[in-house]
Order: sequence, then structure tokens, then C-alpha cells
Amino acid sequence: MAIVVNLDVMMAKRKMSLNELQSKVGITLANLSILKTGKAKAIRFETLEAICKALECQPGDILAYVNDD
Repeated sequence: MAIVVNLDVMMAKRKMSLNELQSKVGITLANLSILKTGKAKAIRFETLEAICKALECQPGDILAYVNDD
């Protein structure tokens, strides 16, 4: 079982850079980069909410479940 982070896809759809998203969300570029590359182990709902607000999307647009079978 795997959770896939599609943050880069949503950023591309909204034509938003990592720096622009960082300024709107208020977390570090390093943490956003970890999320974007899918290396994050967890995400706070507060952070997810801020990202969704900045990208005008739903959590399901950013996170997806992929069955490994």
C-alpha cells in the first residue's frame, strides 16, 4: 500500500512555482520539496489545508492511494 503525493502535478496545473507556493503556505522550501518528491512520512492537516487553499484544490487532488499488488 502506498500513498502518492501529486503536489507537482497540481502545481503544474496551476502554473505555480515552489517559491510562490511556499510564500502562500508559509512552510519552508525544504519541507515543500520533501512533500513534492513524495519523501514525506506525514503531513499536518493544517499544512494540507493551506496547500489546498493556495492551489484551489481538494486533498484528493494532491494525495492518492495506490495498491501495490
